[in-house]
Amino acid sequence: MPAPNDGGALRGGAPRVVWCAEEHDPHTVSARSVAADLLKENRPAHLVWHPGTGEIVQLLPITRAARLLGGALGREGRVCAQIMVVGQSRSPFTGSLLTGVEAIVQWLDAWGVARRWPAGPPLPSPQSYHAPRSRKDWARGGHYGASQVPLLDRPDPGGIDVRRITGPDTPVAPIPKPRLPGAPAGPRLVAPRTRTPETVRPAPSDAPPPRPGPLHSAPEPVPVGPLSN
Repeated sequence: MPAPNDGGALRGGAPRVVWCAEEHDPHTVSARSVAADLLKENRPAHLVWHPGTGEIVQLLPITRAARLLGGALGREGRVCAQIMVVGQSRSPFTGSLLTGVEAIVQWLDAWGVARRWPAGPPLPSPQSYHAPRSRKDWARGGHYGASQVPLLDRPDPGGIDVRRITGPDTPVAPIPKPRLPGAPAGPRLVAPRTRTPETVRPAPSDAPPPRPGPLHSAPEPVPVGPLSN
């Protein structure tokens, strides 16, 4: 089921993959059905995967940008794989069967996508709406949830267990804290600078310096007793 339109040529950079999960009930919807909907909306992903059945539908080659993220984000990276998982963000898909996940991750390995989550595990929904979306983390490449992509206002895929995807030895950053919407930034504290003490000098006086008195001749010595030899 190839897509007639893609997102254009990739621009280069660290290889990465973005895991997405919109509101599709995996008990009633197939991967092929979700793929057909994405094509109608002109938002093709690279893969549509049903973790319960293992069904995988590829809509685009990984060497071309997909259109699921929108804008220029999907063109960043030598590889920017976009995977639509048949599931719901409020019910993380890693809580069920993950049939076929190893084949997908090995496919990503072959394209240089590192098995790491630079932004940490994705937050659960709805806290994920306020997740940090750091450009620095994005630039490193690896695996991301859609809620961790810069400038993207999405809650998916929810609080997934990332080690069920990339393995038990996956290095992950700590779970990020959500930002409070509209919270003002706190004051910036600046450490005091150490100042070198200045030499204290007496204030100049207008009075002339005292003049030395006259020299007097020394008085005659007073004899104390007979001098000894």
